[in-house]
Amino acid sequence: MPMQLLGGITPEQFLAEYWQKKPLLIRQAWTDFPELIDLARLTELAGSDDAESRLIQIRNGKYELEHGPISERRLQKLPETDWTLLVSNVNHHVDHVSELLYRFNFLPYYRLDDLMISYAPPGGTVGPHYDSYDVFLLQVGGKKRWQISSDDAGNFVEDAPIRVLKDFNSEQEWVLEHGDMLYLPPKYAHYGVALEPGMTYSIGFRAPKTQEIAGKFLEFVQDELCLDGMYADPDRKVRAHPGEIDDDFIASMAAMLKQIEWDDATVRRFVGRYFTEPKPHVFFDTPDDPLNFDDFAAQVAESGVVLDLKTQMLFESERIYINGDEIAAEPGAHPVLQQLADARALPAGEYDDDVLEALYACYDYGFLHPAG
Repeated sequence: MPMQLLGGITPEQFLAEYWQKKPLLIRQAWTDFPELIDLARLTELAGSDDAESRLIQIRNGKYELEHGPISERRLQKLPETDWTLLVSNVNHHVDHVSELLYRFNFLPYYRLDDLMISYAPPGGTVGPHYDSYDVFLLQVGGKKRWQISSDDAGNFVEDAPIRVLKDFNSEQEWVLEHGDMLYLPPKYAHYGVALEPGMTYSIGFRAPKTQEIAGKFLEFVQDELCLDGMYADPDRKVRAHPGEIDDDFIASMAAMLKQIEWDDATVRRFVGRYFTEPKPHVFFDTPDDPLNFDDFAAQVAESGVVLDLKTQMLFESERIYINGDEIAAEPGAHPVLQQLADARALPAGEYDDDVLEALYACYDYGFLHPAG
């Protein structure tokens, strides 16, 4: 079905023609906001310890960067122009922002990263740059001029505290107003400057580097390893050079390392855990006065459950993963848990004990809550 969010084209058409291929400007992509976050609300988030925030200013032609928490008093000292306040992972804190992020479910959740909100008065900008991942830029209030370029030469200003391109040659330019959205593939240079006070909702996607994946996988395999044996050399001979690492010793080390093996099942477990693992600053609040199992089951029957805004839940053929862990659940419970992972909620109803036990364990960790 065509989607308003994609300018009246189908997700299939978007993926075939635009995704990681070319930009797409979508006028009036989304205007159905139950509420608009104002600067006061964003400032409150920027001052919180559990939100990632940054302040970028341009003074005397140079960019300056401050990391949060950023207080309201600090923001009150700012001039009327030429600064930008950015708060990442707003979807972890605001219900309707999380709902908007998951409107992009024509892409798998393991690719969704976060929804960042930036506020800028006139002249506010983070400079010409490019991202290594796909991004949707949704204008919310105000106006912003966007210039884009397919040139990704990566010629960055050396002494700038943020990645700003030294040379930027605009190929296309638009002014985005409330509800307009711009999609950009990875490494597509872009330069946004606020013309009026307003916000940009940036929907970003995970694109881990091969080096990062390899390092995390080796850490995972290390925890999984259980190798037998110990180095021994009963046939050792006297050598003329005691400081030399001889070929026989190297061959022995190689033989020991060849015991390190993995299979598809190992990779599956790694992927499930890695792509649901919370970011370092994310913590879950356990219930202050937890329900006992029977009361929890009764509340689920009455109102259903919803995942916590910070929870990431995925599944593959044989396993269910949540926030970096594998859920210990009977196979018969998997269809319902898969439904929860897809919809991020379960409706009210009677569920069997295998499902309820899995849900209750997640509730106890603060990963989900009774709805309502």
